[in-house]
Amino acid sequence: MKKVIIFGITDFAEVVNYYLNKDTNYEVACFTLDKAYIKDNRFNNLPLVEFENIENVYPPSEYSMFVAIGYNKMNKIREQKYLEAKNKGYELITYIAPRVSFYDNVEIGDNCFIFEDNTLQPFSKIGNNVILWSGNHLGHHSIIEDNCFITSHVVIAGRVVVRNNTF
Repeated sequence: MKKVIIFGITDFAEVVNYYLNKDTNYEVACFTLDKAYIKDNRFNNLPLVEFENIENVYPPSEYSMFVAIGYNKMNKIREQKYLEAKNKGYELITYIAPRVSFYDNVEIGDNCFIFEDNTLQPFSKIGNNVILWSGNHLGHHSIIEDNCFITSHVVIAGRVVVRNNTF
């Protein structure tokens, strides 16, 4: 099993943990958060470790990471933590639910979370650090740039560009 760290302790982080445990060969090892926000040493029955020192306890050579932060401040907080995790040397995983319809020529970046019932048509592209909640349609030749959050049941027609940091 591949070992992964989840950044965050919100409902979204709890949902990410559930999906990774249910649908993948990832083993969630711990959660991490900035020291200033830690009130306990565990979350969801797993260790909660200070992000400032995470690489000393869970080295990037042995663990991957997923940054599970929502759309606050137009995705800027998730973008910042994504970049910090990459700078620490972590591979950022992407999760695609088993019930997503997509083709082999769809491009998807890292630290993306694509929930069930999304349809990704041919030649579409999804940048890094993108969340696609359930039930969306991404039309052919469309592009979702980096650090975006698409809520449920959004239809994006063909040849549309969704710019960086869009909610």
